[in-house]
Amino acid sequence: MSTAVDDQHLTSLALSARGGAPADVEAFVRASYTDVRRFVAHLAGAHGADDLTQETFVRVLRSLPAFAGRSSARTWLLSIARRVVIDRYRSASCRPVIADLADWQLTAERSQARGRHGLDEQVALAALVAALPLDRRAPFVLTQLMGLSYAEAADLLDCPIGTVRSRVARARAQLITSMRAA
Repeated sequence: MSTAVDDQHLTSLALSARGGAPADVEAFVRASYTDVRRFVAHLAGAHGADDLTQETFVRVLRSLPAFAGRSSARTWLLSIARRVVIDRYRSASCRPVIADLADWQLTAERSQARGRHGLDEQVALAALVAALPLDRRAPFVLTQLMGLSYAEAADLLDCPIGTVRSRVARARAQLITSMRAA
């Protein structure tokens, strides 16, 4: 979970890295990599998280010299990561579907072993979170899984704090309904 001290430290690392010194850039990337990867994995799924994280840092390093520290570096980073994920969804929606199986989910569910607990529940929960609409998933992941405050999430998502609270509440309700149905 992020704290004000962590945010201040990360922001100071980002400000130091603006000069382009390899050691400063490396320290900044190392300090922020886990949060960025976790965020994009929750938004887009684990299968593409590494590529999306790499693309996020390519964009971050390009725009790092312009970072002025007016907001926390974590907020700045996660807003770039969010845009990377959205761009990937937009790009994917323009591509033709290569293979279309009518009931691929049922096939996948039947091929899994029965009676195991723990990992299956985590995978199921991750699938339910992934099924949330992006406008609900992002606030839910930011506040409930990554520990950002509603105000930080609102700043990151560029929307009012009430909208974030509403979307998180709707995401929770949808997850509870989906879990009961499953």
